[in-house]
Amino acid sequence: MARYKGPKTKISRIFGEPILGNGKWLGKNSNPPGQHGEKRKRKTLGEYALQLREKQKAKYTYGILEKQFRKTFEEASRRKGVTGENLIKLLEARLDNTVYRMGIAPSRPAARQLVSHKHVEVNGQVVNIPSYQLKAGDVITIKEGSRERTSITSVVRGKNPKFSWLDWNETELKGTFITYPERESVPENIKEQLIVELYSK
Repeated sequence: MARYKGPKTKISRIFGEPILGNGKWLGKNSNPPGQHGEKRKRKTLGEYALQLREKQKAKYTYGILEKQFRKTFEEASRRKGVTGENLIKLLEARLDNTVYRMGIAPSRPAARQLVSHKHVEVNGQVVNIPSYQLKAGDVITIKEGSRERTSITSVVRGKNPKFSWLDWNETELKGTFITYPERESVPENIKEQLIVELYSK
């Protein structure tokens, strides 16, 4: 299964923000990675570099490699509405991302693993495809047999952030993907218009 397996702290230091969830290391060392990172000044980036950087940030944030990301962009461009906003909506509607947003897993990689190891059901059926696109009204649950495993139930966050497009019942370990989110409701710091401009060249 294609995914980034390299050092996460290095990626966060490249972008200067905790896009992979390890912000505590940025407080200790926010310099660019590399032997001479402390002495190297951050250069003013050109238009193409800014666009490419934003695409890379989105890919690392959602844990997607280039081929799958481009397919998602192409789907976003075919849909009605603003392409950039459609892209974010499709990324947020991925099953692994939704499992993470609901608090079933502490991170997107952990959510991806739960899905691929067949611990998650959608509408009563086991789905082991992290990129599975959810639709409005889809019900996500932890599989009955997996609920007895403390290694799974122990990682469910007690106080989950509330998102308007999701509903999660911690007692029943069941959630609903209510609808696609509006862009202003998604907390990720991604300038999707730069990604649209990059792919439009």
